[in-house]
Amino acid sequence: MSARFLAAMLVALGFSCAAGAAVVETDVAVFGGTSGGVAAAVQAARMGRSVVLAEPGRHLGGMTGGGLSAVDIGDPRSVGGIAREYFTRLVAAYGKKLEWDKPFKSDGGPATGGAYAIEPHVAEKVFDDMAREAGVRVMFSARLAGVGKDGVRISEITMENGDVIRAKMFIDTTYEGDLMAKAGVSFTLMREGNAKYGESLNGIQYSGRFQPRSEFAQPGANGRLKDGLGVWDRDFPLDPYVKIGCPESGVLPLVELDDVGRPGDPAPGVQAYCYRLCLTTNTANMIPIAPPPGYDPQRYELVARFIEACRQNGDDMDLRWFSKHDPLPNDKWDFNTATFGGNLPGASHAWPGATYAQREKIARDHEHYHRGLLHFLATDKRVPEKVRTEMRRFGLPKDEFPDAGGWPHQLYVREARRMTGALVMTEHHTFGRQIAPKSVGLGSYGTDVHEIRRIVKDGVVTREGKLAGSRDGAPPYPIGYDAIVPKRAECGNLFVTFALSASHTAFASIRMEPVLMITSQSAAVAACIAIDQGAAVQDVEYEELRARLVRDGQVLDWPGVR
Repeated sequence: MSARFLAAMLVALGFSCAAGAAVVETDVAVFGGTSGGVAAAVQAARMGRSVVLAEPGRHLGGMTGGGLSAVDIGDPRSVGGIAREYFTRLVAAYGKKLEWDKPFKSDGGPATGGAYAIEPHVAEKVFDDMAREAGVRVMFSARLAGVGKDGVRISEITMENGDVIRAKMFIDTTYEGDLMAKAGVSFTLMREGNAKYGESLNGIQYSGRFQPRSEFAQPGANGRLKDGLGVWDRDFPLDPYVKIGCPESGVLPLVELDDVGRPGDPAPGVQAYCYRLCLTTNTANMIPIAPPPGYDPQRYELVARFIEACRQNGDDMDLRWFSKHDPLPNDKWDFNTATFGGNLPGASHAWPGATYAQREKIARDHEHYHRGLLHFLATDKRVPEKVRTEMRRFGLPKDEFPDAGGWPHQLYVREARRMTGALVMTEHHTFGRQIAPKSVGLGSYGTDVHEIRRIVKDGVVTREGKLAGSRDGAPPYPIGYDAIVPKRAECGNLFVTFALSASHTAFASIRMEPVLMITSQSAAVAACIAIDQGAAVQDVEYEELRARLVRDGQVLDWPGVR
């Protein structure tokens, strides 16, 4: 076979080689192998389009396959399309069947359905299978380096290794909005402040629910108080200083000595990140949790002071005080965070704009902190023996994340960039006071904001920005089409489905994984229609989009919401 003939064949297949790099031509390019990325790619492929799914890492599924094993589903009746198909298929691996026509029944906490509690490696396999079955071409280790534009349209994207992807339509399904940012689309990293959109939960926040207090009631069997507050969310008035009562000694690790700010004022900062660990009690399937390099127990002095405050409160502490943990199949547990859990407030703020190398360092910092905390809880004499004994029961499972030694490969990026589009979803939409036009799916979760900073306020440690509550009984709400497309003057062939156009407080409800799958599937349908019509994404005929979404099982409306 001649070199010229081989080159012609590669071009016919959508490839060309130049200096070792590939040029891939496709109808739809999806950037970000998150749960939403798979949903978008599968949908476009099922509609007969050629699709490339480019993922900077080595795995598909994002957080759904990366440790978020007890999935926050909201109201199951609001979830349709590929998201419903995915979870139905996922739990079928365990011989379970989901009741999509019934509301979630709460035990006093948030809408995390036990039926959706699954093992990460099983979740990732379902994503892999769905992409393969649909004929999606997946490119791993595809780190974005640049974006080429022809006017207001993206013509190609270039990876750090020189690979180029050319497409008619692009969909950004990353948690960070990386493609959106490099394409020159407007975004924000600010908590806008209440005044900007007439909200009440935006900007700097000191929720009374999470303000330090000296006394807490004892929890029920489910670890919660009658008002739903868990033992993992206890805020005592802890002294922040290295030497108790002495500001001149400086603040302890994990605390910022920062301008406190007025409630409701705009401020930078994204929610705290963490790892959602999958741990096991099966010793035959266990890797011991090693402490980080240079482990220093003094880094956890604030945790020791928290423990002493709990003792003074009369708490009979167990491991739930440091991590709500939900059971998974096969002797595994999904470890969430707590007042002093895996979250590392403040360490996430640089992530959205960081390089890939810088993000690797930030991720290691989170891992080292979390490993150190678990080692502290298992070994330090200041920790109650009951907690130490319980912590020592757990280890990393050998059959999860084998290429990372059992540690999750995905940092929980709860919030990063948010696009500023023609429609900005606000708490007026999530609370049902306004209805977003041109629904592409429903959101249904509460307003869930993890702390932004751990600061000194009134002489004690305070979690600033922490919010967790319902939406005042509001039903599921539509997410408008114009929130997933850029402004017309900025880009005509791009959709943004996680870093979508929303205020900080609205995003706190929208950000859940099933919603990412929903918005991404809808974006893929719109992308295919835009190709057919030769139209910009802003000009897609909504009634045609709606008809296809309904045909493919998306839930777009809620009874009584108009």
